[in-house]
This record gives sequence, C-alpha cells and structure tokens, in this order.
Amino acid sequence: NLQHLRRHCSADSTRLVYHFSTTMAKKQPEAAAAVDPTGWMVDNDVANFLLLHQKEVLYMCMLGYTFLHGSKVFKAVPKTASVSYKLISMILACTGGGILVPIFLNKVPVPLANDAYPIAILTSFACHYYFPVVAEVMNLSPVVKSLVVVFYELVRAKVVLTFTLAASAAIAPTTFSFPLFGPIMCGTVAGCGGAFLPMNKGLDPITNGLQPPMSSAFVGSALVHLFLNTSLSDGVINAKEKAHLHLALLFITVGLVSAFNMKAAKVKKE
Repeated sequence: NLQHLRRHCSADSTRLVYHFSTTMAKKQPEAAAAVDPTGWMVDNDVANFLLLHQKEVLYMCMLGYTFLHGSKVFKAVPKTASVSYKLISMILACTGGGILVPIFLNKVPVPLANDAYPIAILTSFACHYYFPVVAEVMNLSPVVKSLVVVFYELVRAKVVLTFTLAASAAIAPTTFSFPLFGPIMCGTVAGCGGAFLPMNKGLDPITNGLQPPMSSAFVGSALVHLFLNTSLSDGVINAKEKAHLHLALLFITVGLVSAFNMKAAKVKKE
C-alpha cells in the first residue's frame, strides 16, 4: 500500500508540473511578426494582376504580347511574302530574347521549353492572317490599344526579370561580390532581342538610336539587378516582387508613351 501511494503521488506531481509549464507557456507573449511598411504595394488585386501570379492572366497577357508583335511584323514584311516567312519572322520577333539569352546561359530556349508561347504565337498569327481587321480595330481604338500595350509590357517585364535573375545565378562573380554587367546585358537582350533577329539585320535596328523597348529594357534590368544585389534591398520584405512591380510600371509607362507618341514637342529656334 505504501508503494502504491508513492506511485500515485509521483503521478500527480508529474501532472501538476506539466499543467503548470503548459499554462506558463501559453501566457508568454508571442513574438511580434515582422511589420512590412511597404507591403501594401504587393498585397492587392492590382499588384497580383501586374505580377502575373495567375496562369489565366499570364496566358491572356501572352496573347496580347504576341498579337502586338504580330502587328509590327505584318507591317514590316512584304505583303507578297510567303506564310512561312511571316510565321518564322513572328516567332523570332516574339521570342528573340528568349532564344538568345538561354543560349548565352546554356539553357533551353523559351519556345522549346514553354509550349504556351508557340500556342499564343500561332493564335495571334491566325488572327492577323485571317482576320486583319482585328489589328485595324486595335490601331483605331485607344482603349483596345492601351490594353494590348499593357499586356505586352507585363509579359516583357516578367521576361526581363526572369532572365536577369537567371543570369545573376548562372554567372560567377569576378571583380565584385556579384556579377555586374553580365546579368544587365542578358536582361537587356531578353527585353529587345527580337529586334535583331534574324541575324542578317545586324545593327540596323539601332542605326537611328535605341528604340524605346531597348532603352527601357536596359534601364529596367540595371535598376532591378543593382537593387537586388546591393544594400539597397537590405531589410526589404519581398524585394523581388516589389522590384518586379516597379519594373512592370516602368515598362507600361514607356510603352504607352511610345505607342501614342506622347513626346515633348521640339522647340524651334528662331
């Protein structure tokens, strides 16, 4: 009986200690979660759309991206050109940067790695080839044209960011603690590489200076790369998404200004 009593008391004391420790743990204040003062930038529906988080939105923007490229291609190529010439020209225009940069980085080119791009290109090509009136509607309607430009620039921003980050991860640093010029060059080519394809164009696309997509791709990739790899992003929560958001807004602004020729008028000298 004495041994049974000792076991009973020991069990009760164990339960008491466990209950006391559990109660004290519950009463301890929880660690305060990190507060993001700029979290409102990406925590909203507009940012989710601009960052192309949903696949449906991405595919819709890819159609706008390829359709706008197709509009430029069908204006540039001769009307008597064959269907295959127009189609290949459109493929190179849409995925030029996605072909050149993966080759630089020893990766698989985009049109081979992502089936969504060929599908979007073929769909847009069919619209231009069989229903050219659709392109005319886009050029006549500022609202439709603005939407297509926004879709186009959102995809371009995603491409530039993706390849800038991929180059930064693939290229080993040499002079500095991170690769400096390589990722910026890759991001620039990713945003405008289609202008130089096919290769027989040479440097003709920049004979009269850099086109807006070229300059915006260079500035955007440089700003994003320097921001993410220097102390500028220290302490910034979701720095990648916020950089992506600002890059998309930059591209949209430049794209709309270029599409509607909203440039400052030149002052005539008397």
